[in-house]
Amino acid sequence: MTPLAALAVLAAGAFAGTVNTVVGSGSLVTFPVLLGLGYPPLVANVSNTVGLVPGSVSGAIGYRAELRGQRSRLLRLGAFSLLGGLAGGLLLLARPDTFEAVVPLLVILASLLMAVSPRLSARLRARQGGTARAPSRVLLPLLVFLTGVYGGYFGAAQGVILLALLGLLEDDGLQRLNAMKNVLAGLVNGVAAVLFVLVSDVSWPVAGLLAVGAVVGGQAGAKLARRIPDAPLRAVIVVGGLVVGVVLLLR
Repeated sequence: MTPLAALAVLAAGAFAGTVNTVVGSGSLVTFPVLLGLGYPPLVANVSNTVGLVPGSVSGAIGYRAELRGQRSRLLRLGAFSLLGGLAGGLLLLARPDTFEAVVPLLVILASLLMAVSPRLSARLRARQGGTARAPSRVLLPLLVFLTGVYGGYFGAAQGVILLALLGLLEDDGLQRLNAMKNVLAGLVNGVAAVLFVLVSDVSWPVAGLLAVGAVVGGQAGAKLARRIPDAPLRAVIVVGGLVVGVVLLLR
């Protein structure tokens, strides 16, 4: 890896760590960077997952005040995130050829999810004052598990999906739900990363540089999340992700 490439990976990791903590979808930054540097899709995906785990931990620590009082909910939903992340990671390793074929579609899907997230957020804010939703006791864990499967398989935009689900099915403030989203996404990435380290081909220079950048970005994101104007950030990520997805689809 050249010094310029190393700097690009480090910067992408820092940016992704910030984005993941604020809105999610940091992999829409790091994954295309790794592909652009010539890494095969599977190696890029597993190295990206391993490298961004420390950033998830950093972001969760930065949000520790909002996590107070959520222990029982975190334990309940966290178990489903772990199971989903493990299932998604196993699915990826079982069908790596399929992954390479669907990468362009996954990138485009993640970008579109990122684009519609403001509309989803508006809907969840409108429902914040409603009555308790008993069906969420059954439905939310199932949906968290399915999101974990997606996150373990690819991961981009899983934070957007999680925040939308939590807001629609849980009665709580958005900042507290965002804190929980960071923990659940971190659990998915963490269990998938352990699996990838044990049985897959991880590029450790890439993972290490991403980890350093993501830790710094996670702390910055926790401070910025309460006041950063996310519309320009979201627009850049969505457009970039769509361009990458279309290029991969046509090549």
